[in-house]
Amino acid sequence: MPNQLQGIAAWNDAITSLQLLQIDPHGFGGVWLKAPFGPVRERWLQALHNSSVKTIKLPGSIDLERLLGGIDLSATLQTGKLHMQNGLLQQAHQGAVCISMAERFPSALVAPITQAMDTQSIPPLNVRSDAAPISTQFGVIALDESLEDDAPIGKSLQERLGIWLDLKDLAPSDIQAMTVDALDSESQAIHVQFSEAHLQQMQALLHKIQWTHDQALAMCATAQGLGIDSLRIPSLALRVACCHAALNLRSIVEDEDLEFAARRVLAPRATQWPQENQEESAAEETSEEKTEQPPEPNNDANKPPPESEKDSEQDSEDQPPETPSEPTAEDLQEMMVAAALASLPPGMLDALMTQAGRSQGNTSGRSGQFKTGSQRGRPLPPRPGRPGGNSRLHVLATLRAAAPKQKLRGAKVQGRVAIRSEDFHVHRYQQHSSSCLILALDASGSAALQRLAEAKGAVELLLQQSYARRDSVCIVAFRGANAQLLLPMTRSLVRAKRAMTGLPGGGGTPLALALKMAYEQAAQLHRQGVTPILVMLSDGRANVTLQGLGGRAQAQADALQWSAQWRQTGHRSLWIDTSIQPDPQVQNLAHTMGGSYLPMPQVQAQRVANAMDNLRQLAA
Repeated sequence: MPNQLQGIAAWNDAITSLQLLQIDPHGFGGVWLKAPFGPVRERWLQALHNSSVKTIKLPGSIDLERLLGGIDLSATLQTGKLHMQNGLLQQAHQGAVCISMAERFPSALVAPITQAMDTQSIPPLNVRSDAAPISTQFGVIALDESLEDDAPIGKSLQERLGIWLDLKDLAPSDIQAMTVDALDSESQAIHVQFSEAHLQQMQALLHKIQWTHDQALAMCATAQGLGIDSLRIPSLALRVACCHAALNLRSIVEDEDLEFAARRVLAPRATQWPQENQEESAAEETSEEKTEQPPEPNNDANKPPPESEKDSEQDSEDQPPETPSEPTAEDLQEMMVAAALASLPPGMLDALMTQAGRSQGNTSGRSGQFKTGSQRGRPLPPRPGRPGGNSRLHVLATLRAAAPKQKLRGAKVQGRVAIRSEDFHVHRYQQHSSSCLILALDASGSAALQRLAEAKGAVELLLQQSYARRDSVCIVAFRGANAQLLLPMTRSLVRAKRAMTGLPGGGGTPLALALKMAYEQAAQLHRQGVTPILVMLSDGRANVTLQGLGGRAQAQADALQWSAQWRQTGHRSLWIDTSIQPDPQVQNLAHTMGGSYLPMPQVQAQRVANAMDNLRQLAA
C-alpha cells in the first residue's frame, strides 16, 4: 500500500475510533493516540470535542486526592474542619478521561486508574470501614507525544487500551482526502456526533450483538500467531468488532468488523511475524504428491455405469446449487492476519524480530535504567521520611498528612497546624542513566571487508542520531586468536571513523573471547552508571577457544558458557547473523544470551542501524 493511501486509511480509522467511543466509551478501554503536537492531533482532538463523549482532562501535575477524591486541603486549612472533594475519575462516569503527555504521567497515578478500570469503582471518600466503594465506568484517551528515543506510556495502561492509533507519520494533506460530507465547509471541522436517537439505537443494538465461537477462536489464534500473550487483548478486539458492527447497524459481527479489530487492536501489538501452519503445509505437500501420481489403468472405463449411478447423477442435476458455507475459524484467522499485516508499515519485520528478545528477562532499555534519588531529575510522588542530608522536606505533602489529625492533636489556635514527625514527607526524583551500545564486530573470514565497511556506516549513523540522547558506542573487534577493544566508550564520530579505518580482516573466530570482553566492558559501564546494550555482528562459527587454540567443539562450548554469563547480567542483546542461511546454532547462542536474533546475509549499514535503534526503543 502506498504511503499516501496508508495515511488516508489510518486517518479514517482514527475518525472511526471516535465514533466507537461515543457508542461504548468504556467497553474496550479507550484509545492510545501516538502523535506529536501539530495540526493532525489538534484536528482529532477538535473532533473529539465536537463529539458526544464526556471528556475529563487529567493534567500531569494532579495529585492522588484530586484524582480519586479525598481531603480538600485548602478548605480544611481555612475552616479547621475536614472537607472532602469528589475525584475526577468519579466525574468521568460514563465518559472518558484524557491524559495529555501520557508518556510522562506518574506511574503512581497510573496504578489507581487501571485498578478503577478493572473494578469499575474507586475507594470510598469516607474513611469508615463499612463505606461502600463508589461505582464509576470510564475509558482512557492517552495522548502520547514521545519521540523514538523517549519512553512510551506504561505497559499496564497499554494493555487496557483497546485501540492503538499511530499518527506520527500522517501528513496534514492526508486529512483533506476525507469525504466532503464529514467536513464543515466553513470551519473545516470534522463532525462525528450522532443524534440522540441514532446513538441510543446503536447502543441498544450493541447489547444484543454477540460473537460466534469460530470468531472468538480465530481472534485468539490470530493474537497468538502475532505473539500477543495476553488474553485481555482478544476480548478487547472482539468488543471493538461488536462496536463496529453496531456502528454499521448490523446485528451480527461480520468480516469487515473483524478486519477493523485486527487492524487497530492486534496489529500494533504484534511482537513476531506469524508463522505458517506446518500441518497445513504438510497436508498440501502430500495432496500435491497424490495429484502428481498418474491414475491407475481401469479396464472397466468403457463399461456403461449402472442404473443406480445414472439415477444419482439425474438427482444431483435436479437439486439446486448449494449455498456457500459460513467461513470457518481457519478462514477467519487467515483473513484477520492478512488485514493486520497489511496495516504494518514497511520495515516492521526487522522491528518485530528485534523485539523477540524482550521477554527473555532483560531489563535495560533505550534510555538507560531508572535511578531514584533526592537531588535532581523528574519529580516523583513524595514518600514519608525525615528531612536531612540529601533529603528535602516536601511541605505540601507534610501539610496534607497532618490536616486530618488536627482535632486529635487539639489544635486551638486559628491558622496554625500541629505537625508531628510522622507527618514528614520528603522529595523524590527519578533520573535516566545514559546507555552505551557495545558492538562486537566479527573481523574474521573472507566476508570481513564487507562487514567492516557496513558496520562502520551503521556506527556513523548511530552516532549522528544519538548525540541528542547522550548515548555512546563501544566497539569490540575479534579475529585470529584474540579480541581487542577497538574503541572505548565514546560519542565522537571522528574517533569511531579513525578506529575502524585501519582494522584488518581475516583469520579465526574467537567468539568466546569476544563475549568475555563484552561482558567485562558491560560490567565496567554498569559500575559507572551507564546501561550497556550488546550487538553481535557475526556468523557464530566459533573455532578458537578461550586459550587461543583451535577446536570447534571446545570453542562452541566456551561461547555458550559466556553467552549464559551475559544473560545473568540482565542487559539487552541482539545477534545479527551474517550467515548465508539462518543458522540454528547461532539462534541457540542468541537464545542463550537472552537476546534477539536477526538474520542478515547481506549486511546493510542502514538496516543494521535501524535494528540497533529498534533495540534502543524497547521499554525498560
